[in-house]
Amino acid sequence: MQVTHSETLPSLYDRVGGEVGIQQLVDRFYDIMDSLPEVEKTRKLHAKSLRGSRRKLFMFLSGWMGGPPLYAEKYGHPRLRRRHLPFTIGTEERDQWMLCMELALIAFGGRAWHSRGDVAADLAMTVNPHRGMQALP
Repeated sequence: MQVTHSETLPSLYDRVGGEVGIQQLVDRFYDIMDSLPEVEKTRKLHAKSLRGSRRKLFMFLSGWMGGPPLYAEKYGHPRLRRRHLPFTIGTEERDQWMLCMELALIAFGGRAWHSRGDVAADLAMTVNPHRGMQALP
């Protein structure tokens, strides 16, 4: 019998503490976005209240980290590029988003994954298609 990687290592969802851990990460992420002057351009892409953004990112990360696919169940496939087309998202905005996530991961601590860099790198690969995205006319 061959042992797969998924049989030997709990999912990232489980390692971050499931629903509670993901919510803490999302809250830290948006707290950083709301307070860090260097990411003002990305913050302005969001609604004044971040409540809806917090909910959607939590739902997305739940499935992305191997937990319940809450986002897909409610909204369908994430189709990140399509859902972000109404916004002008370039390299600067992408990098600001990643800065918030990297700082949130650092604040969250390394308890849940082998390397924060691995998680940040995986997220960077997920958001990379947004580089140079332009708003619809």
